[in-house]
Amino acid sequence: MFESKYSKVLTVILVVVIVAILGLLGFLGYDWYQKYFLENDAMAFVENYTGDVEDTTEDNTNPEENTTATNPIDSIEKTNTVSGSSGNKMPTYKGFNVVGTIEIPAISLNYPILEKVNTRSLETSVGFLYGAGINQVGNSVIAGHNYRNGLFFSNNKRLNIGDTIYITDNSKNRLTYKIYNKFETTPEDASFYSRDTGGVPEVTLSTCNDDSTTRLIIFARAE
Repeated sequence: MFESKYSKVLTVILVVVIVAILGLLGFLGYDWYQKYFLENDAMAFVENYTGDVEDTTEDNTNPEENTTATNPIDSIEKTNTVSGSSGNKMPTYKGFNVVGTIEIPAISLNYPILEKVNTRSLETSVGFLYGAGINQVGNSVIAGHNYRNGLFFSNNKRLNIGDTIYITDNSKNRLTYKIYNKFETTPEDASFYSRDTGGVPEVTLSTCNDDSTTRLIIFARAE
């Protein structure tokens, strides 16, 4: 009698363990599926978006010859809009208006920058949160989630001072930014959003840290 009850208890425990394992595998499989297709869709969009922009990411024997093509700061139309597109219709990505793209080779990041920051947009890509406008003089804040799985800004913690960020806007201006500051602050701190950039474009990347208690902030300046 006792052995029969013991066997039933073991069977129930075994069934619960199996169900838990299957649930975990299903969750991990869905997470991988979501990450894989989101990253591939984003990369395909960025490649198409930047397809007619001169590629200046490769090493060059005479980099001074490409300075203007890489960083056409002087020729950028100062529109003070998030689009920087001189009134042209914005491209879209998964139903959201796009104001530019961001590429960070050090962490293999390639995403469209969406015009709006809200719950749905930040589940799709990174977004323009505040500032002068993409590749415009002044500071522009770009926000993205840290899902701790490699998506969006999950790997920003691996970035270092001196790493390169490429940002292309809707006018096909492609600027090279260099990271010069990295720190953590409270989620409520926005004191650095409006700052003197010395007459050049800057970007601020904002995301949460791995336990969501603080914000990881990265400053980068166009060169």
